[in-house]
Amino acid sequence: TPVEYDGTQVDFLMKHKGLGREQIEQMLGQVTAVAEQAGLEYRFDLLQYTNTVKAHELLHHAKAKGVQHAMKERLMSAYFMEGRHVGRIDDLVDLAVEVGLDADETRTALTEATYLPAVHQDQAQARAYGIQGVPFFVIDGQYGISGAQPPSTFENVLRDLWAKRGAPEPDAAAV
Repeated sequence: TPVEYDGTQVDFLMKHKGLGREQIEQMLGQVTAVAEQAGLEYRFDLLQYTNTVKAHELLHHAKAKGVQHAMKERLMSAYFMEGRHVGRIDDLVDLAVEVGLDADETRTALTEATYLPAVHQDQAQARAYGIQGVPFFVIDGQYGISGAQPPSTFENVLRDLWAKRGAPEPDAAAV
């Protein structure tokens, strides 16, 4: 995907994945419904489809500074709920500052592609797992969950893991 994509996510998926508009809108509807169950209001009508490699580089930079989780949450909210652009360095620096990262240091890391090798390593790992789309979750290096799934799917995987390890099953509140 180019950084400056002139079209919607639906347009991109139709052109590059060969999916029909109805199928894509159904998939996005499912993602929106799952997000809503988690208290999130995804706005695909505002979403600015872009290449997210720089955003992934930013996540590695944030990890090195101890704020990866906050940065990931900020990026997800900006992209899915606010319609902010997450492919351009200037926009990413603005978001990074919001979570406490230094603007100049962040800009340098993104401009010099300091963390691009780490992103490439992540991409190679994803290919090794056979991941072909997002969202995709890998749990304990052995369970893969593809697509937007209800919490019960994750609960079942965690229960299977606990059972394999011989650990007592946790109560529902712990899951």
